[in-house]
Amino acid sequence: MAGKLTAQGAGILLVTANVGSLFEDPENLQKLWLREFCQTVQAHRPQFVAVHCQEVGGKNYEASMTHVDSFIKELLSSDAMKDYNRARVYLDKNYKSPEQFTALGCCYFLHESLKNIQQFDFKAKKFKKVFGKDIHSDALSSASLEKEKFPQDYFPESKWSRKGFIRTRWTLGDCAFDLVNIHLFHDASNLIAWEKSPSVYSGTRQKALGFVLDRITDQRFERLPYFIFGDFNFRLDSKQVIESLCSTASMQTVRSADSNEVQKLIFREPDNDHKVLLQLEKKLFNYINQDVFRENNGSQLLEFDRELCVFKERLHELDISFPPSYPYSEDSSQGKLYMNTRCPSWCDRILMSSSAKDLILKPENEEKSITYDNIGPNVCMGDHKPVYLYCRLNTGAGKPNANKHKCCVVQ
Repeated sequence: MAGKLTAQGAGILLVTANVGSLFEDPENLQKLWLREFCQTVQAHRPQFVAVHCQEVGGKNYEASMTHVDSFIKELLSSDAMKDYNRARVYLDKNYKSPEQFTALGCCYFLHESLKNIQQFDFKAKKFKKVFGKDIHSDALSSASLEKEKFPQDYFPESKWSRKGFIRTRWTLGDCAFDLVNIHLFHDASNLIAWEKSPSVYSGTRQKALGFVLDRITDQRFERLPYFIFGDFNFRLDSKQVIESLCSTASMQTVRSADSNEVQKLIFREPDNDHKVLLQLEKKLFNYINQDVFRENNGSQLLEFDRELCVFKERLHELDISFPPSYPYSEDSSQGKLYMNTRCPSWCDRILMSSSAKDLILKPENEEKSITYDNIGPNVCMGDHKPVYLYCRLNTGAGKPNANKHKCCVVQ
């Protein structure tokens, strides 16, 4: 049973998971994923669980969307979740509307010991008590959330893809906050990402993240502390990483015979029989030694993780002490192996405003520690490892006021 909601605050578990792979191999990957997720819940025993999913239905969503309902059913009925007597599940499954479809999913679970919690109604502009278990899917027109896709001109080549955000709003004790699920743009080509520092893709993500931050702090609603977690698709600075990994190497450029377009870059050692260190193609990043991304949780590469620096005044993150979260092998027998498709990067993150960071209680002892880590480090969880934050929030005492909260100062 989860600990009681006391003056020490409420334990919350925030999870972000790109679940696209799970629907390609539901028989194996969903079972592994659910087992590891449930073990994380049981280890921390939070009162409030928020799971933000991206790529619901998988990459081939027309064929795989049917697997989503069974996945959610398994999650809701698992032993680890049996004491969570209230749930809200929001699934954007309406792929027939490309200008609206985000493939985002948000799952919220409230423990039976948690009495003083309410959810915001964006249409009525007030908080309401949460009863029972509800699942909302397809177009997601619920008043309990805000869903928005990025403007079409933000998309590379203005082609729609599943990118956008969903916001929900909660009060827990005297404490009110927003939870934002986000999916930003990926790197379409390793060769283009390598061309300059920072890459053109980094600029696209920066623009989209700025759009989200402006939307969730505009004048339509009271500004609250916010936690924003999802697949940011942040990448290491490719040019800088390759220069570091291949600092003494010679580079061979392979071009297309027809168009003279660069097809491949090959980096070789100057001696040692000119051994190939790295092969780079549009969708190939084949480096000779994957251990560099795993040793000490890849910490030597964190200096190249720079995309968040632009937002250092607006967003905060706890220290990263886990390996890059993407792209892991989708082979269910391979738990630690990266695919040779992209440079491993910390794509999946949990970020927060200054005021949200101030809500987190500093741990009194080891047992109540703050944990920022990945889930399933030794087993296959798909191409993304889920990332989670467990902490306790300073929820104060007494009843929340639907219009005014003592912790609503936003920075």
